[in-house]
Amino acid sequence: MKKEGIIVLNFGSQYVQLIARRVRELNVYSEILPWDVPIEEIKKREPKGIIFSGGPASVYSPSAPLPSKEIYSLNIPILGICYGLQVITAQLGGKVAPAEKHEYGKALLKVIKNSPLFEGFPSQFHVWMSHADNVEKLPKGFETIAISENAPNAVIENRKQKIYGVQFHPESIMSEYGHKILDNFLKL
Repeated sequence: MKKEGIIVLNFGSQYVQLIARRVRELNVYSEILPWDVPIEEIKKREPKGIIFSGGPASVYSPSAPLPSKEIYSLNIPILGICYGLQVITAQLGGKVAPAEKHEYGKALLKVIKNSPLFEGFPSQFHVWMSHADNVEKLPKGFETIAISENAPNAVIENRKQKIYGVQFHPESIMSEYGHKILDNFLKL
């Protein structure tokens, strides 16, 4: 792969193949690996970025699938999608808890801070949500950059470390600008 491709870590998402396909549609090689792939395998591939897929688990469950924390020290841009956002939050010291209201379907996303992920976007657009948990407390060094009615931390970032998380599914055609969000991530 040698700094040209993206690794998609599979946390059990039914959409993991779609994530990889969307990356390939942007003319970037992508490879799906299991969430518990040894960190040495990731280093060997030298990806230009890593995407954490969604998944059916809750990060606060004792059996939650979580990657090695060493992944955050590889200095590789990371994008967490849905459960992937929650993995980032939980592993880096934030808090994830059951949402007051489960969300499934279209939601209006409101951008509240500029971000490389949303470069050239309007301040509001529709996205596809499918989650039962929410980020309640951000990890140190992260900021909320977009919110929705039911997700007060719908998009978070640590721009310095190039770690981003979105509660929605940009791989879905139901997410306006989803393709462009993935493209912007690939340009990091």
